[in-house]
Amino acid sequence: MLRRTVQMLDPRPNVAQRRLLLFVRPVQEFIQTESASAVLLILAAAIALIWANSPWHDSYERLLEANISIDLAIWAVEGSLHFWINEVAMVLFFFVIGLEIKREITIGELSDPRVMAAPIAGAIGGMLLPLALFLVIAQDADTRHGWAIPMATDVAFALGIATLFASRVPLGLRAMLLTFVIVDDIGTVFVVAVFYSSEIQTLQVLLTVALVVSMLILYRLGARNMLIFAVIGLVAWGAILKSGIHPTTLGALLGFLTPWRPPVSLDGFVRSARRLLDRFSSGGRSPQTQLGHDQVVGALLSLSDLSSKAVPHVDRLEHQLHPWVAYLIIPAFALANAGVHFDAQGVSDAFSSSVTWAIIVGLVVGKPLGLVLFTWSAIQLGAQRPQGVTWQGIFAIGLVAGIGFTIALFVADLAYTDPTLLRNSKIGILAAFVVAGPLGYLAFQLLPLIPADQRRLSRQQLTNISAEH
Repeated sequence: MLRRTVQMLDPRPNVAQRRLLLFVRPVQEFIQTESASAVLLILAAAIALIWANSPWHDSYERLLEANISIDLAIWAVEGSLHFWINEVAMVLFFFVIGLEIKREITIGELSDPRVMAAPIAGAIGGMLLPLALFLVIAQDADTRHGWAIPMATDVAFALGIATLFASRVPLGLRAMLLTFVIVDDIGTVFVVAVFYSSEIQTLQVLLTVALVVSMLILYRLGARNMLIFAVIGLVAWGAILKSGIHPTTLGALLGFLTPWRPPVSLDGFVRSARRLLDRFSSGGRSPQTQLGHDQVVGALLSLSDLSSKAVPHVDRLEHQLHPWVAYLIIPAFALANAGVHFDAQGVSDAFSSSVTWAIIVGLVVGKPLGLVLFTWSAIQLGAQRPQGVTWQGIFAIGLVAGIGFTIALFVADLAYTDPTLLRNSKIGILAAFVVAGPLGYLAFQLLPLIPADQRRLSRQQLTNISAEH
C-alpha cells in the first residue's frame, strides 16, 4: 500500500496530463455545484414571487428594508437587508467568479488561443447583439440606461440544464458552454465597474488600490495567513463602497489576483511527502510504543500541513467558498430581488412598456443569434470547433444563455432607480426565463445521444484522472 502511495506521488506524467489533472476535478465540482444551485435558485425565486403577491406582501418589503448596522467605533456600516445582500454578499459571488476566470485563463479553455477563439467570439456576439436589439427597441434615455441587462447569462441555470443532458452533451460542447459563461462574466464585471458606478471619489479609489497593492506585496514577502488578507480586503471593501465604484468589482479583482502557484510545488511536495511516508512507515512498525506513535502522528500531521500548502490558493478558496455562494448567497439574492408584485394593471403596463420587450427580445432572440453568428464568423476566419461539437449543440447553448436571471436582476437593480422601470425590467427578465428555459431544455433534448462507447470512454477518462489526482 505504501509503495502504491509513493508511486501515485511520482511526478512523471507529461505536462498536458498534469494540467488536465489539476483542471478536471475542480471544474467537475464547479458544474455539479452550479447545477444543484439552480434548483435552490428556482425555489427562492418562486418563494419571493408568491410572498410578494400574497396577503403578507408587506412583511416581504419590511424584511428587505430591515436595518442592519455594524459599528466597530473606528469603522461603521449601516444599511437595509437588501443592501447587505446586494452590496456585501454579492461581493463574494463576484470573488468566486474572479477565481474561476483566473483558473480558465491559467490552465482552462481560455489558456489556449486556438481553442478559445470560437467560444470567445460567440460570447462577444452573445453580448453585443442583445445590446443592439435593446437599444433599438427601448424608446427613451431613461429606459436605455438598462442596456446591459440582456447581456447577462445565469451560470447556474445554463450549466444546470446542460448537466441534465450529460448523455447528449459531449465534453467539447460542455467546455464551450463554460467558456461562454466565463467570458460573459468578464463582460459583466467590466460593465458594472465602468458604466454602473456613481460619481467617483478619487481618494477612496486610491486607498482601495493601495490596499490591494499592499496585499500583493505582503504575499511576495511571504505572508500566507488568509486572515490577514481577509482583514485588508474588508477595509478595501469599506473604501470602495465610498468610492462610487460598485464593490462587486473589488470582489472580482481580488479573485483574479489570487495567486495560482501554491506555496509548495508539486515536485517539492513529492520529495517531502516521501520523507514523511518513510517516517510514517518506520513508526508503523511499532505503533504501540510511545516513539512509534509519535512518529506516526507527527508524520500524518506534517503530511496534512504539506498537502494543504501544495493546493493552489485559487482551488482552495473556490472549494471553500463556492458552496456558500451557490447554496446561500445566490438563493438569498433571488429571494431579495425576484419578488415582483403582479396585478392586472401592472402586468398590462409592463407588456406595453418598451423596456420589457427590449429585455425579452434581447435575451431570447439576441443571445442565441449573436452567439451562433459570431461563432460561425470566427470559424470562417480559421477558428475550430472542439471535436464532437455540432451547430445544433451551439444553438442549444445560445438558447440557455438567454436565461439572464441572477445577473440580469443584479444589473437591473443598478440601472434603474425608477420603481416602474425596475418592476417592468424584472417582469421582462422573468418572462425571458419562462421562454428561454423551456426552449433551451427542448434544444438539449433534441441533441443526438452520444454513442455508448464514447460515453464510457469519456467517463473512464474522467474516473482515471480523478483517481490519479
